[in-house]
This record gives sequence, C-alpha cells and structure tokens, in this order.
Amino acid sequence: MFDPQKILQQVLGGGDSSGGSQERKPGISGDTFKGAALGGIAGLLIGSKSGRKLAGSALKVGGVAVLGGLAYKAWQNWQAQQAGAAPPPTETVADATAQAEGSKFLPRQKADRDDLSLTLLSAMIAAAKSDGHIDATEQERIFARIDEGDFSGEEKGFLMDQIRNPLDLEALAAKATTMERAAEIYAVSVLAIDADNPGEVAYLDRLSKRLKLDQGLRTNIDAEVKATV
Repeated sequence: MFDPQKILQQVLGGGDSSGGSQERKPGISGDTFKGAALGGIAGLLIGSKSGRKLAGSALKVGGVAVLGGLAYKAWQNWQAQQAGAAPPPTETVADATAQAEGSKFLPRQKADRDDLSLTLLSAMIAAAKSDGHIDATEQERIFARIDEGDFSGEEKGFLMDQIRNPLDLEALAAKATTMERAAEIYAVSVLAIDADNPGEVAYLDRLSKRLKLDQGLRTNIDAEVKATV
C-alpha cells in the first residue's frame, strides 16, 4: 500500500506513523516537537550538511499537520501585517495547526492530504540536495535507513527515486498551485536547509522567486521556522 502521509511521518521520524490523518487529533502536543527527526531519514538527509547540529537544533516537526500549521501561522501574521493589524492571538504552531484543519493548508479529504504530503516530501528532499552534498556514499546510507523503515516496496522506490533524481526546481515550483501551497513548500524547504550554508540560502532565494512569494510572507515563514528549530 502506498501511503503518502505515512511516508512523510516516517521520514521525519516522529510521533504517530500510522498515516491516518483522518483519525489524528488536530491539536499537536509539545512532545511531537521533541527530537522528531533525530532518528529518522530526515536526520540523515540534514545530518549530511556541514554545521548542522542535530542535537538541540535539529528539526522538531511531526508530520504534515505540523508543517501545515507552521505555514498557516506565518500566513496569519503576514495577512495581519498587510491589513495594518496586530498579529492574531495564536501563541504556538500547535495552536495554528488546530486552526488550519480544513483549510487549504490542511485539507480534510484524504486525497488532498496525500497530495500535500507528497509535495512536501519532494520539497524537503530537493532542499536537502540543493548543495550537491548527497553523493553516492550518502545515498547508500540513506537507502539503508529506508530499507529498515516500515515502507512498502512502492514507497521505498518512491523515496529512492526522489533522492536519486536530479534537482528540478521548475517541477517543484509547478506543484505550488495556490499561494498557500507555495508557502508550505517554502516552509518545509527552510526547515531542511543549513542557514549557514551560502549555497543552500541561495537555493531558497531561487525557490522563493519561482514560487512568486511575497517578501513579507517569506520573512514571516523564516521567522516561524527559526522559532521552531
């Protein structure tokens, strides 16, 4: 069985890996953010970067719900700024996640949620490859971890293809069918890069331009990611 939501959850390495977003409660507890990616495939993808400290400053995300909530919170703040109003009283990404359920950021329909999961997976892997550091040796380490994971043959093939295939920024940007989806693609990309690596920062600049993100929205996403990691 090919389950995009489960794949994303397993790659991030945190929380419930059942993939059943229909049964998952909208609110995400603080425990979801604790060390999610440290033992997951994301830990290897991001751990291959120079200067990335997995202990303490690693990704602390738990799946499509939290990723959507992070982008939604940044979107709320940006819209308030556009209107000259105070930011909405949403204290945490977990709060925003609950509010985002049913919106374009976190659609309720399984098919839409699956499509979002695949898009965010592609974005995360593309960002991790953006500096060209994942060579054949790194790929083998990641593939070995994929083999150990709870994936079907089809799911393993999908992940390995995503890692093997050349970076295609245009194809990724084409998945941004709405501005909300563009914000989510950019948010997960920011989470997956090393902010101290000039090449990866340059990749974010190129991606932002392809996604046609408003600079104010981008600034808000950057701020929310910084507050999360």
